[in-house]
Amino acid sequence: MSPRAKRLLPLCAAALLLAVHFALAVGSKLHESTTSDEIVHVTGGFTYWKFNDYRLHPENGNLPQRWVALPAWLAGSKFPGLDQEYWRKSDSWVMGHEFFYETGEDHFPKLMAARAMTGLFSVGLGLLVFLWSRRLFGTAGALVSLGFFTFSPTILAHGGLATSDVCMGFFMLASVGAYWRHLRNPGAAGFALSAVVLGLACVAKFSSPLLCPMFLLLAAAHLATTRGETGRILLSAAGHVGVAFAIIWAFYGFRYSAFNPALPAADRFICSWDVLYGRIGAIGRVIHVLANHRVLPEGFLYGAAYVADTSALRGAFLNGEYSIFGWRSFFPWTFALKSTIPFLLASGLAAWVAVRSRIEAGAPARRTVLRLLELAPLLVLFGVYWAVSIRSHLNIGHRHLIPTYPVLFILAGSLGAWLTRPPQAGALVVGALLGWHAGESLWIYPHYLAYFNELFGGPRKGYLHLVDSSLDWGQDLPGLNDWLHANLLPGEDAYLSYFGTGEPRYYHMPVKRLVYMNAFLEDEPYVPLGPGVYCVGASMLQQVYGSVRGPWTLELEKEYQFLRTFEPAFRAYAESAAERDRLLKELPAEKWTQSRDRFLHLRFARLCYYLRVRKPDEVIGYSIFVYRLSAEEVRAATGGSLKDWSALIERSGDSG
Repeated sequence: MSPRAKRLLPLCAAALLLAVHFALAVGSKLHESTTSDEIVHVTGGFTYWKFNDYRLHPENGNLPQRWVALPAWLAGSKFPGLDQEYWRKSDSWVMGHEFFYETGEDHFPKLMAARAMTGLFSVGLGLLVFLWSRRLFGTAGALVSLGFFTFSPTILAHGGLATSDVCMGFFMLASVGAYWRHLRNPGAAGFALSAVVLGLACVAKFSSPLLCPMFLLLAAAHLATTRGETGRILLSAAGHVGVAFAIIWAFYGFRYSAFNPALPAADRFICSWDVLYGRIGAIGRVIHVLANHRVLPEGFLYGAAYVADTSALRGAFLNGEYSIFGWRSFFPWTFALKSTIPFLLASGLAAWVAVRSRIEAGAPARRTVLRLLELAPLLVLFGVYWAVSIRSHLNIGHRHLIPTYPVLFILAGSLGAWLTRPPQAGALVVGALLGWHAGESLWIYPHYLAYFNELFGGPRKGYLHLVDSSLDWGQDLPGLNDWLHANLLPGEDAYLSYFGTGEPRYYHMPVKRLVYMNAFLEDEPYVPLGPGVYCVGASMLQQVYGSVRGPWTLELEKEYQFLRTFEPAFRAYAESAAERDRLLKELPAEKWTQSRDRFLHLRFARLCYYLRVRKPDEVIGYSIFVYRLSAEEVRAATGGSLKDWSALIERSGDSG
């Protein structure tokens, strides 16, 4: 083989792996419905391009939302009319539902185009991993790193979704790398690259402030080994801030107001400034000052305030427990649950090998320090991000750890030194770990979001540990639809409760709607329950975002039984206009609606307590549980006495 061919072969292998990664990430979404957050990412980004207006969904990064919406904007997709209440009050969820399902256009082509755009970012992240690993560990190490990246269920799960997580993973890794290179190799080109990447990271996601302590630690590490650099670093810092400010303003059209005055009047954000200021304390006061002096665009500042507000208290689920404050153990648990076993083994081994390989026996101490400093940006990124994550109250998804995974992929490249000819024990270990890792990925395809490793029962037990974007983001409506059309008996009723922004009507699903969890502001109609097929998403089954969490108490039972006495009235209100008029003379519509909704949520929560101990008849994509319930089961679970209900649960638990 010629020297040129030897050089090209690893590059061809890397290109092939990246192509496989793209195909797996995007191809696995061809039969998945809109996940919860995708609808608002695409809708918000579309309005940024088309209307130069920045009020819809400003909390998840202007850049990734623009990026995923770019194909829809270039294609001239139809957008709902702006002269309506939901546009005026900046309701991205309702506007998103209209954009996806009510314009007469099929939403799925623009959704898949948006997903493919994220897939390109995922490929870019893989390329960064390959290049960085090659610089540290050579070509063999780079291919090992890229192998772990290519088949990572975590990256594949989100690398094909129209969201901002992989985009932020790319820019966080690129930022620390570019800044460290700029520190160690002064020059205008290095400064420009670092400053621009930092600015883009600032509009990628509001976790970008974590780059500040990372940069400070890297600057301190650089100054500890270099004299006379303080002035240059301070000047560089000022330059970075200036460039970042310019990029932020550019992404918001160089206009302070998030409201485009040329459009139909919009009078407020989804949540008022005053409410946000009052709920986020010191951060709110700082943002208030910045807003008063128009230091940054209003859309950017509002997004930051909204993130601070929603991160403080948020419903969360872990290993059967519920919390609104989260757990220090949440992210260690999610990492252990949702990383492949071979990757966990390789990561622990590689971290030791990477450090050990840079310590030469008898070498001068300065040489050892300089060699170890080559790992500084990776270790700083990993350490700072994990330290902040562990203290975070926002425990809603494993995806928030994505920025730390590339660090481990790169360090895994240190195992490339074991790939020798003829193969020795080390080479066999590396090959076995990579093969096992790839096998896990191909086995779970296309259900990457539902991946859990075998240590904790695999994907079939995942719902016992995590839900939401770690398992059930509403992605499996098409699979459920296929199952229903193949298995629903003539005349049999089907009931659905799920968490997500997919639309059952789009799939012509033969279901009656139970309690849903989305933000479309649709009325929850009274639905009488009877025997039939009950389809319940994992997030709904665990009642994470419902109003009834934790143990079923005597107080809840008393409230439920009291509201049950009004069930005939709820049914009459829903089914008869004449009865509704009569009932409205007794109580205003608001009271009927509140009482009915509370009854429906209590009834569904009571049903879920039973379903959690009953073995499902089928599981769709590991995220939707299907139960064929008899009339007696439904009666005891939702209409019987507390004694009947307890006996039903006990019998089901014994049989399970």
